Amino acid sequence: MPNIHDIDMLIDKVISLEGEYSDHPADRGGPTRWGVTEAVARAHGFTGDMRHFPRVEAASIYKRKYWHRPGFDQIALLAPLIAAELFDTGINMGTATAAGFLQRALNALNRNKRDFQDIAVDRVIGGETVMALDAFLRKRGRKGEAVLLKAIEALQGARYIKLAEKRPANEAFLYGWLANRIG
Repeated sequence: MPNIHDIDMLIDKVISLEGEYSDHPADRGGPTRWGVTEAVARAHGFTGDMRHFPRVEAASIYKRKYWHRPGFDQIALLAPLIAAELFDTGINMGTATAAGFLQRALNALNRNKRDFQDIAVDRVIGGETVMALDAFLRKRGRKGEAVLLKAIEALQGARYIKLAEKRPANEAFLYGWLANRIG
């Protein structure tokens, strides 16, 4: 099994999944390359045509914006499978949404506060979230990580379906989201 602490491996996986240049008419994100939207590329200083957005810049953005800044690197120290999922979900749905999924799942799995106190669903990875994850894993072990991953993916899948229900144009992406982003 590859070392999933290796952010470069996770980035390579996302980039291979996202592909090179895309400008799907139903995608509100507009032109993308390597899975990075034009708006994100511009916010990080890229001024050229998205068809020429360098892969190395995409990797740098992924590492900075979707791994270190939201604190998913901290999660990787305790639960690498969870961190990998949060990273991928953060890219596709936003890092705050991914962090919120983790917090909601931890609260739902704490056995009515018997294992640890509920944490704020503030959608930010901080000390309380890390401590709750640590307490959950101490109680449930490695199998617990797999169950927590299922809970996060269930929340993610429900959100994808809701997105397609609210905006029929998103049905163009639903199959791929479920096939490539869940499980």
